[in-house]
Amino acid sequence: MPRFDPAELSRDEAWKKAKEVCFDLLAVRARTKDELRQALRRKGFDEEIREQLLGKLDDAGLVDDAAFAEQWVRSRHAYQGLARTALVAELKRKGVDAEVAAQAAGEIDRESEEQRARELVRKRLRTMTALDEQTATRRLLGTLARKGYPQGLAYTVVREELRNAGADSTPLDDVALD
Repeated sequence: MPRFDPAELSRDEAWKKAKEVCFDLLAVRARTKDELRQALRRKGFDEEIREQLLGKLDDAGLVDDAAFAEQWVRSRHAYQGLARTALVAELKRKGVDAEVAAQAAGEIDRESEEQRARELVRKRLRTMTALDEQTATRRLLGTLARKGYPQGLAYTVVREELRNAGADSTPLDDVALD
């Protein structure tokens, strides 16, 4: 429940309050137009004020979905280890146009995605020393799947990192069955 009712305010007061809400949100982090639109809607501002204010913020360069998407992709890939598909899905949930989201996520090349997957697997492997290979493989694949990595890439990375860690010194393909 808002501390004020925009319907009870004059148009000028409502405009100032809406602007204040947007600036407060933008002071914390960059936002998409849709995030600001939803916040204003939740606070009870009418559509005319919302759209007019968002237009002015866009014209002033304070709201830029493409720049937001690029920054979001870099940050979430580096710090959360998210793959391209997961990043596109997050951006769409934040109201970024699908084409803009795909273009921003396209900045991450396959090598970078594979490298980040390896880092995630190595980090997680440190806590799995007591697990058997099958359980470790299942858990590592699950971790990468939740972060949006393609199944083929995830399987390749997990198998190679398990071999490098010594967990799979004798691959099943090389075992002679007598």
